[in-house]
Amino acid sequence: MKWRAMAVLALMAGATGAGAARAETARVAIAANFIAPAKVLIVAYDQASGNDVQASFGSSGQFLTQIRNGAPFDAFLSADAARPDSLLKAHLAVSGSGFTYAVGTLVLWSGDAALPAGEAVLRSGRFAHLAICNPALAPYGAAAVEAMRKLGVYDALEPRLVVGADVAQAWQFARSGSAELGFVAYSQVKAAGNPGSVWVVPETLYAPIHQDAVLLAHGEGNAAAKGFLAYLKTPAARAVIARYGYGK
Repeated sequence: MKWRAMAVLALMAGATGAGAARAETARVAIAANFIAPAKVLIVAYDQASGNDVQASFGSSGQFLTQIRNGAPFDAFLSADAARPDSLLKAHLAVSGSGFTYAVGTLVLWSGDAALPAGEAVLRSGRFAHLAICNPALAPYGAAAVEAMRKLGVYDALEPRLVVGADVAQAWQFARSGSAELGFVAYSQVKAAGNPGSVWVVPETLYAPIHQDAVLLAHGEGNAAAKGFLAYLKTPAARAVIARYGYGK
């Protein structure tokens, strides 16, 4: 295990320069769907590098607004590609630093054995509430709305929607029983040990959820932020991300 940590540290040092050897702190804004793998990755990176990544979790839309208003984040892991791209175009992120760190999977989840998740239950309407995250702020919410529209059920189901600020809150609504069903990220179900009933929404029903990361202008000189983004590209990090149900 020791040689693996040394190899990762050497890779990060090469990516960020001699400054990577000095312990630094990085503030990273991370989309709520990525909470579980992010915690694992941050521990591994901090232990290998000696740096300290301080994560904030929430909706990508809220983070975008905060960053535009001067929030001192050093890096941003969004749940989409559009928001990091907008920051690059506005010169609020470092040119050339953006990359896709994960491709998300939308699922419909049910904790009720008598109400198996799937297209059939959406069409049947045998439920009172369906949890989603805010489609204006969270890409998984936008994907859920797109899927329902393509299935032709959105208009009928809209009055039953329970809308969370982000996908973490949508998952909380579904897990607590506040909603019988929930459109959430597959990673959340994986992190919980695959409880309940899961329907992996066909990729033909929504645009691919390319989740991009970017180094923000505030973090341009921050070795910890640069090192963490470099670490996300390593085979070890990619394996963790895949384990939580993300594609490449």
